[in-house]
Amino acid sequence: MDEETDRIAELAQSFFDKECAPNERKWAEQQHVDREIWNRAGELGLLCMSVPEQYGGGGGNFGHEAAVLIEQVRALSGSLGLAVHSGIVAHYVLAYGTEEQKSVWLPKMASGEMVAAIAMTEPGTGSDLQSVATKAVADGDEYVINGSKTFISNGLQADLVVLVAKTGAEAGASGVSLIGVETNGLSGFSRGRNLEKIGMHGQDTCELFFDDVRVPRSNLLGETEGEGFIQLMQQLPQERLVIAVAAAAVIEKCVELAVEYSQDREAFGARSSTSRTAGSCSLNATRSVRSRGRSSTIASRSTCGANSTSRVLRRPSSGSPTSSARWPTGVCSSSVATGTCVNTRSRSSSSTRGSRRSTAARTR
Repeated sequence: MDEETDRIAELAQSFFDKECAPNERKWAEQQHVDREIWNRAGELGLLCMSVPEQYGGGGGNFGHEAAVLIEQVRALSGSLGLAVHSGIVAHYVLAYGTEEQKSVWLPKMASGEMVAAIAMTEPGTGSDLQSVATKAVADGDEYVINGSKTFISNGLQADLVVLVAKTGAEAGASGVSLIGVETNGLSGFSRGRNLEKIGMHGQDTCELFFDDVRVPRSNLLGETEGEGFIQLMQQLPQERLVIAVAAAAVIEKCVELAVEYSQDREAFGARSSTSRTAGSCSLNATRSVRSRGRSSTIASRSTCGANSTSRVLRRPSSGSPTSSARWPTGVCSSSVATGTCVNTRSRSSSSTRGSRRSTAARTR
């Protein structure tokens, strides 16, 4: 990482350690963060770091966003939905919004005045976004929206929702559009249950309902209706990259905690034998990646010496999210985050077949 990114990481580490981690238990119990923490993150400049300064952002690149996400994982403080707000929704507005939309929404997102969400999933529609049932029907200068969404991250506190809806009678992808919905005081808009989940209890995930909701047609993202599906596909690589960075950071944190535990563990009045071999985890993790033909490492920064997630911060800042995130389908999350490109599709397929044969032999 360069000096600037190091400073951002240090600021993020202090924020998550001092202002988020101590509240995680409370946030888990209430199933959402305190609204004020968004404003505090905005005050520190930790929101929308890759949005240009002219729109209130940090003027940085994806590497700066990644530095914040990595420190959030390392602090074990995952409740604040920064990845969706800054890493995903902000870039829909930046890429497809009008000058007026960008000038109004992005500064408020960067300051924490607005919390943002993107509403894709519906009770009857998961990843098949061509089949969404939510409709936005043009009526003069407004859209009349009817439908419902579920599993919406940041939905409980969202002031701005980028909504996936059908604006045309066309079947499939050609009828899908994205519309910005400002929720405060909006007639016909309501929030349903804040959903209980297996994990990430402090991050709100809820249902959203639209009952004859009226929004200006000028809130459409893009020049014309029907561009929504293409827009979703264009932004998907950055969404995957956000997930990959967080996943690699989780791997590193797991290794760090496992090593720490094994080194301190005592059993039957003596140090566990695992403590004597804990130091080999770094070597073993390195070998597991080298066996795929590359010498990148999966190890924790503080315990095993290699900071693999930091390599993503050295990625070139030029180019679109699509071009910077184009890797083969078989790449594991740690390889994506380190910037290496290891196509494991054929190996993983043969490994899976071998595993199945072995399992079948044992069960016969």
